[in-house]
Amino acid sequence: MAILTDAEEFTLPAGLSARKQLDALAGGEEVCRRCPLYRNATQAVPGEGPANARVVMVGEQPGDQEDLQGKPFVGPAGRILDKALVEIGADRGKVFVTNAVKHFKWEARGKRRLHKTPSAGEITACRFWLDRELAAIKPDLVIALGATAARAVLGTAARVTRDRGKLFDTADGAKATLTVHPSFLLRVHGEDKEHEYAAFVRDLKGALSGR
Repeated sequence: MAILTDAEEFTLPAGLSARKQLDALAGGEEVCRRCPLYRNATQAVPGEGPANARVVMVGEQPGDQEDLQGKPFVGPAGRILDKALVEIGADRGKVFVTNAVKHFKWEARGKRRLHKTPSAGEITACRFWLDRELAAIKPDLVIALGATAARAVLGTAARVTRDRGKLFDTADGAKATLTVHPSFLLRVHGEDKEHEYAAFVRDLKGALSGR
């Protein structure tokens, strides 16, 4: 596959099933050069889950473990998400999980690779892939996890602290809501940690009730 430097260089053939569209998108993401993040990443991390999922969860970007394994939400934040889903009786296997940005942005700190927040330009560049994932799946509900995902899904007007738990209409007819990214809970300590985790679980339960 040719290196992809802009949106016009990637098109999906007509008539592909949703699964084949997602597979083609994963291949396109791997050779995408629409922003510089590919240079320091191990690989692109495409979304994962059923092509007919009624719910899509969007995070910020792959973390260290996601970058190494090539799968979304398999590191510490993913374990928090899995725990919360189990508590509310939701099956992660029925949810499509992806990220607003497909490559890991990081800086070296000794031998560690520490997360860096994607820029507005990087979010915009990768929105091309997120939009096509959502168009292939056609979910009923999109859950944005954290500020970067909220920006990608709902635009710059959305604010996690102000708008978490609210329902929004998207341009393609789906509903969307937002809550914190589970990585936020890794940075909270003491009694606040329990409080914030409970709020995260409530947000997910409210969003997924009846689905």
